[in-house]
Amino acid sequence: MRDAQKSAKGVSLYSRYVNRPVGRLFAATAYRLGLTPNQVTLLSAAFSGAGIAALALAAPSWPLAVAVYAALALGFALDSADGQLARLLGAGGPAGEWLDHVVDCAKITALHAAVLITFHQHFDLPGDGWLLLPLGFQLTAVLVFFGGLLTDKLTPKPPPGQPAPTPSRLRAVALLPADYGVLCAVFLLLGSQSAFRWAYAAFFAVHALFLLAFLTKWFRQLRALPASRPPAPAAPAPVR
Repeated sequence: MRDAQKSAKGVSLYSRYVNRPVGRLFAATAYRLGLTPNQVTLLSAAFSGAGIAALALAAPSWPLAVAVYAALALGFALDSADGQLARLLGAGGPAGEWLDHVVDCAKITALHAAVLITFHQHFDLPGDGWLLLPLGFQLTAVLVFFGGLLTDKLTPKPPPGQPAPTPSRLRAVALLPADYGVLCAVFLLLGSQSAFRWAYAAFFAVHALFLLAFLTKWFRQLRALPASRPPAPAAPAPVR
């Protein structure tokens, strides 16, 4: 399993020291049970979906807070496990990567939609403007997800054998507020409407700042790449 890990570059301390190690245990368990990476991805979707459904349908309470957090955190750890299992088995492929990203996108959009529902159905909000907060958070989260994914696809990969850059611990600490696993912990405050509202709003503000920084960085990074040139036209066949 040690050789099936991704680089720690650009990863927060939570993902490096909590989510990935837990995912490693899940991947090892899935390997012993004979599960495929796609089955682990679907299991991740099931846990995340259960937590999101509970958030949208049930009245806020402290027991619900623990249940939602546990389901979201387990879903996130299993999301790490599927990739580790695929690398361990040498079974990674376009279909598995597609399924993983589709589940991630669904999870991101549904989570903030569920917050909007619980705000409307169960919270005594001081004003209707609070209903715009989950919509703004949803837009921010989707842009970060899509922008990062597209930047990774458009950036040329380093040649094989080149050593990976040493991850920065300072950057890993700075990325903590943008980590999905840390955001999951906010749902532990669901038992208190005011505490959850303000914590959720604070995370939105931080994510919005990260979005501006990420978009600027990614655009500059891609603009520095050489422009692709169209292939030269084929020479006409000689006349015989």
